[in-house]
Amino acid sequence: MSNSSYITQFLLLAFADTRELQLLHFWLFLGTYLAALLGNGLIITTIACDHHLHTPMYFFLLNLSLLDLGSISTTVPKAMANSFWDTRKISYTGCAAQVFFVVFLFGAEYSLLTVMSYDRYIAICKPLHYGTLLGTRACVHMAAAAWGAGFLTALLHTANTFSLPLCQGNALEQFFCEIPHILKLSCSHSHLGDDGYLGVSATLAFGCFVFIVVSYVQIFRAVLRIPSEQGQHKAFSTCLPHLAVVSLFVSTGMIAYLKPPSVSFPSLDLVVSILYAVVPPALNPLIYSLRNQQLKDAVGKLISEGFSEAMKCSSPSA
Repeated sequence: MSNSSYITQFLLLAFADTRELQLLHFWLFLGTYLAALLGNGLIITTIACDHHLHTPMYFFLLNLSLLDLGSISTTVPKAMANSFWDTRKISYTGCAAQVFFVVFLFGAEYSLLTVMSYDRYIAICKPLHYGTLLGTRACVHMAAAAWGAGFLTALLHTANTFSLPLCQGNALEQFFCEIPHILKLSCSHSHLGDDGYLGVSATLAFGCFVFIVVSYVQIFRAVLRIPSEQGQHKAFSTCLPHLAVVSLFVSTGMIAYLKPPSVSFPSLDLVVSILYAVVPPALNPLIYSLRNQQLKDAVGKLISEGFSEAMKCSSPSA
């Protein structure tokens, strides 16, 4: 196979050789996927329906849940289908689409996490200016910029990656189409352009991470000056989970995309990809909802109202 023009499909990584383990992976992924759908769906519905949650923080959280739903739906269903049907195939077009949406959604999510750190900085360090700096128009513009940055990054990386000649077969050592593993199939020295794009993206990502760290340093300094221990606990409980999610997302993403191609540890690559592509979308709803009493109350109210409506509809009319 001398050129990518002859490739009509790729072969993804098989989780296991035995049928029992394949079905085990299917059920594990199904449980994780359903949890992500339920958690993020509840957050989106609750914030959209409860006017008390129409504030900048919850607006950004709604966008984060939308991105989480999209990102986990890009990778997990195909892996589930392959495990269930005992196959490894993904079409060339499907692989390109998967690469585009993975980079788009995760790029947008990282940009949005940066915006959310700015939101928390203003809320805690400059509360009197919160309404001025984070008005409706400013929030919409920042969210649109996050989505736009992800889209532009995905467009550049996808176009460049799939313009390369591939002469090292069509088997990928990953359970979804990931750029570093596609580059391993390219001809020698032909992927320097995409390495350059990855380097620029990594530089921008590092700049965002520095911004997030500086924001949280300022936040923690302000929190420590709060005289009330209850106030300190509330602020820390809101910010620390966010920082933990960002740290996990950034560290695993950088390992996956910046690790030298010559360094290959298939088991490590698989674990790292699961940690940045599957775990955050499933855990984000749990982290943000359990640490937010207002959101928990709103979700409980929504569920109880829905249950009441269902009981009214199911009860016989007088």
